[in-house]
Amino acid sequence: MPANLTPQYHAAEEAFKKASTLEEKIEALQEMLAVIPKHKGTEKLQADLKRRLSKLKEEGEKKAKGSRYNPFFVEKQGAGQVVMVGYPNTGKSSLLSALTRAKAKVAEYPFTTSFPLAGMMPYQDIFIQLVDTPPISSEGPPPGLLNTLRGGDLLLITIDTSSDLCLEQTEETLSFLLNKKVIYDLSGKRPPAEDGKIGKIQVLPFLIAATKSDHPQSRENLKILQELNPNLSFLQVSVNDETTLNALKEKIFQALEIIRVYTKAPGKQPDMGTPFVLKRGETVLDLAYNIHRDFPNRLKNARIWGSSKYDGQSVARDYVLEDGDIVELNV
Repeated sequence: MPANLTPQYHAAEEAFKKASTLEEKIEALQEMLAVIPKHKGTEKLQADLKRRLSKLKEEGEKKAKGSRYNPFFVEKQGAGQVVMVGYPNTGKSSLLSALTRAKAKVAEYPFTTSFPLAGMMPYQDIFIQLVDTPPISSEGPPPGLLNTLRGGDLLLITIDTSSDLCLEQTEETLSFLLNKKVIYDLSGKRPPAEDGKIGKIQVLPFLIAATKSDHPQSRENLKILQELNPNLSFLQVSVNDETTLNALKEKIFQALEIIRVYTKAPGKQPDMGTPFVLKRGETVLDLAYNIHRDFPNRLKNARIWGSSKYDGQSVARDYVLEDGDIVELNV
């Protein structure tokens, strides 16, 4: 089957050939993977691109480990990295402590968080990484904070709804993130471009956590926020209310746009304890690559339990998986 590569792919391939730095090569390979036509004729090429990309990323990680320590760099762990951002005393550290086992320093005075602090938040059978960050202020962000924000998969903006300054917090935080091109617009979603970037800058989706929702003043303040910002969605949350914490976990999982896929060997029960985490929209072939780099070339067929019309249905390599699917790969 012919590959029928698009002009966008050839442009990215040309950018890769001209790339002089490791970062530029990685960016070009990611672009090639994003725009390559997804069909059987390009399966081997997709697998080769993923192998090359993985090799370059490993080189980058080795280079980073050998370089000077950067306290604002947070290595990604778990099913996704959620970076919290907000003004002083908006409840970031309290949320981190409530949702993870991380021991964040919590105090009534501002700027108690000097450097990023990460913790792992359990969500059903996976863990999602939360990162508390130093607060932003009218004087600007601490040095290194922008790289921390852009390194995540999702932003969690915290607004203290018990404060009379919550409207200013909302406007100034969003303005800061827009001006620095950390977010694309006020929709909270990724940009329409396939690679999720504005130019060469990675931009992120976001959620807004309306913290301290159990405070007497919060209800009235939140009502004002919603009236003045009808296009924004505020998630009420209190560290003292387990229901709101669980609702926030669910929203975070949905906003990360990931799915959990389980595998089984032929004739055996599925492994329901350790799901593979994929991006929403990924396929059987992507799962095979995540299991082992050689699997895409060896894959004969696959059977699905879950989103298929009937249990154990045989599906094509480009079958789009859904959360909770059980997959049997035959190689």
